[in-house]
Amino acid sequence: MLSIIAQTAAATPAPDSGGLGSTVESLLQQLPEWGMKIIGILALFIVGRWLAGKLGRAVQRTLEKRDFDATLSRFFGTMVRTLVLVVVVLACLSIFGIETTSVAAVIGAAAFAVGLALQGSLANFAAGVMLVVFRPYKVGDFVQVSGQLGTVETLGLFTTTLDTPDNRRIIIPNAQIFSGTIENLTHNDRRRADVPVGVDYTADLDVTRKVLEGAIPNVASRIVDAPHQVFLANLGGSSVDWQVRVWCKSADFGTCRQQTVAATKKALDAAGISIPFPQLDVHLDKA
Repeated sequence: MLSIIAQTAAATPAPDSGGLGSTVESLLQQLPEWGMKIIGILALFIVGRWLAGKLGRAVQRTLEKRDFDATLSRFFGTMVRTLVLVVVVLACLSIFGIETTSVAAVIGAAAFAVGLALQGSLANFAAGVMLVVFRPYKVGDFVQVSGQLGTVETLGLFTTTLDTPDNRRIIIPNAQIFSGTIENLTHNDRRRADVPVGVDYTADLDVTRKVLEGAIPNVASRIVDAPHQVFLANLGGSSVDWQVRVWCKSADFGTCRQQTVAATKKALDAAGISIPFPQLDVHLDKA
């Protein structure tokens, strides 16, 4: 029995003390290299973070100087800052020897999945970006979009808010606005108020023209030196149809139109020219 134990002990190999020593020695040899990598990564991250903040603030200030919406300016500034930080992080991982293509693929797949889940919201966001870039209207403009008329209160990332003339607030998705017709009623400094007028067929054309032209100076909100016009538009079923066209500032359009209607009616009444009611002649034939 003792001889078997002795043989087993003799056959068991002694621990290799040189293996642990070589591992420690290898780590010590790589320590300067890893130290330089860590220092480089820290330096890259600090500089990258500073650069990201600098670029983000520069983009935000540039957009604000161009009268972009404050919310969108902050968003684009944050987006630029985030993109720069992502690039910096990928560069740091690359220095450590980590394969960045797989990380980028994972990020891309996640972004694609989120995009599918938020198709409607992303469409509104993309439309909001296009509205900011092309600027068909800005906050404070009086517009007609998606069948709604009102003053632009806010232009957000996903929606546009209008305040209507009768003090209703309407929120419209940006995708719906961008895919339709946009009418900016205050983009130009001046507008023309076209007031239709129908007079009796018995009224003399030359006299009627002079009477209507004489009504224009009584429109207080008109632009004095603008090319106002009295236009013979049509021979209607019940009346001779004219248009009184008066130019005014865009902000005064409603007032100008009311004043033009009132001045025209007073001038026609003073001249004895009647405005006929719609009428229909009925002829009875005896059988």
